[in-house]
Amino acid sequence: MNIALILSYDGTNYNGWQVQKNGPSIQESMETAVFRLLGQKAHVSGVGRTDSGVHARRYVASFRANCTIPMARLPYALNSFLPDDIAVSGAAAVPESFDARFDCTKKEYAYYIYPSALRDPFHARYAYRYHYPLDLAKMQQGAQRFVGRQDFAAVRSQGTPVKSTVRTVFWCEVEPAGGLIRIRVCGDGFLYNMVRAIAGTLAYVGGGKLTPDDVTAILRSGDREQAGPTLPANGLFMNRLWYEHTPALDPFQLGS
Repeated sequence: MNIALILSYDGTNYNGWQVQKNGPSIQESMETAVFRLLGQKAHVSGVGRTDSGVHARRYVASFRANCTIPMARLPYALNSFLPDDIAVSGAAAVPESFDARFDCTKKEYAYYIYPSALRDPFHARYAYRYHYPLDLAKMQQGAQRFVGRQDFAAVRSQGTPVKSTVRTVFWCEVEPAGGLIRIRVCGDGFLYNMVRAIAGTLAYVGGGKLTPDDVTAILRSGDREQAGPTLPANGLFMNRLWYEHTPALDPFQLGS
């Protein structure tokens, strides 16, 4: 049977989702847990290849195996074989054709910035500390320039080659969040380091190094050197997911 899992994780101690030769990964931990529980080797595929240090509030993965454990009990069983920084919160039997990556119609990432000249140990793992004051109103103005279907070559790092750098961003919002600044970006797909580069560009807008109008010019140029920096991974979370054609996942309210 094909089984979808809903999970969350703190990515601090991992080299991202995908199995790596040079360090631990979320995927490796999941496949080990499935093997220890079911005694079967299974390939656990995920909704996206989050990078080293990136976190997930919501993440969907799937695998095929013979499983007699009720879906309601499967998360408890798997969690007993997972480290404390990875947790399964739901499981569902899905159609044989289901693919965690390609059946996802849109994703939202959230990036957290802690604007302070002083360190806070409780934010160190989950937010990037920006040393100078930031103007949220200007950042929000700049954020709107990323919305729409356009070429995002100017805010991506070189990685796996892609056929096109055109993507659709449904919304890009900057908002206060409990002493932090949260940047939420929702799109139909993302280029390598795209959200972290958007966050770095908006930090430059908020700090006065760029203007909202500059964002439009930067995107049109396609020149990565003109945009802001790629901010560190620790502030980035996979935040919400939408599977609009998979009713079995509706009860989990992944987009709420």
